Amino acid sequence: MSTGVWIIGALGDVATTVVLGAGAVARGLAPTAGLVSARPPLSQLPLAELGELVFGGHDVRPGTPREAAGGLAQAGVIPAHLVEATGEELDAYAERIRPGVAFGAGSTVLALESEDARVRRESGPREALATLRADLREFREREELDRVVVVALASTEPAPSPADLVGLDDAPSLLERLDAGDARLPASLLYALAAFQEGCAYVNFTPSLGATCGGMLELAEQLGVPHAGRDGKTGQTLVRTTLAPMFLARNLDVLSWAGFNILGNRDGEVLDEPAANEAKTVGKDKVLGGILGDNLGGSLTRIDYVPSLGDWKTAWDHVHFAGFLGTQMQLSLTWRGADSALAAPLVLDLVRVLDLALKQGLRGVQSGLACFFKTPLGSEEQSFPEQMQLLEAYAARLAEPVEAQAED
Repeated sequence: MSTGVWIIGALGDVATTVVLGAGAVARGLAPTAGLVSARPPLSQLPLAELGELVFGGHDVRPGTPREAAGGLAQAGVIPAHLVEATGEELDAYAERIRPGVAFGAGSTVLALESEDARVRRESGPREALATLRADLREFREREELDRVVVVALASTEPAPSPADLVGLDDAPSLLERLDAGDARLPASLLYALAAFQEGCAYVNFTPSLGATCGGMLELAEQLGVPHAGRDGKTGQTLVRTTLAPMFLARNLDVLSWAGFNILGNRDGEVLDEPAANEAKTVGKDKVLGGILGDNLGGSLTRIDYVPSLGDWKTAWDHVHFAGFLGTQMQLSLTWRGADSALAAPLVLDLVRVLDLALKQGLRGVQSGLACFFKTPLGSEEQSFPEQMQLLEAYAARLAEPVEAQAED
């Protein structure tokens, strides 16, 4: 019994850390720290073992997972000895990586595009979708997989314009645009559509459109596949959604909340483009208003690219607040973390849970997984403590016999 994990952005740092990390933990070479699925309530579910996961994926650029892992080890993100120790897993993964597509990508991503990826993009979205679906079918059949979970880890796409979103609110109109060869349909949507049409579960760990529009939500229900998203919550936003409920519970007025991020990996380079930066920061900023409401005076979030930092991100938050008798006070917090090491275990958690949801016949948005995302689909709840209660309820549902779930 094996579960396939098909990663969009297969040569990225997060993807590489996912594959290496799964192999290392499965071999007993690394602890389970960071894996939410290693503790209750998820640890009580019949989830796939890490050693049962088979990895493949799409990427638009050339390279190898070993090269990516070597760079992460050199930067101190992962222990150097694990690169060789999981070499078998990394090499097998490399053999299963296929050319991706870059519809709707920014200039930074397009500059990295391989010749094979360019050919796929120039064939048009309809033909590209057929090729993506064929890759998923080949993966499932060749590896004799029981189920497949597709995970979007590719670089952030520029935020679509209102004109780009026309006709995406319902499934028939969306498919009409596809049949017409509309190249404005972003790659993230095509990957999600390929997953749905091939009966795969889907996770959007990026801020890109993916399966967010109304037409894709309809198709997930119609095709009977579960999905979750969007934009993984790993660092600064995790802290914000934990601290903001504290201010609200103590009835402290937040006069302003300012946050600044600097990072230097390829994600940072892509986010140096204004349109991609906007797509990312809007979710980080929105969570504060969602929790604090009228108790928030104003907020600001910035992300800046500093190449020398590599995969290490530093985030500063400055909270200016007022308490009893209008006394003004401040809280300052610095968070320094490795993006890939923070994100990878959450990806593995989501893969294992969505695999179980697919096995049990659940369909549509899995809103109980809101705690993993900055902009959770199917839930307006932004408070991390409240989201963890949603996760507990969701885990209890997954623990029920399939027959009982069908009656709900």
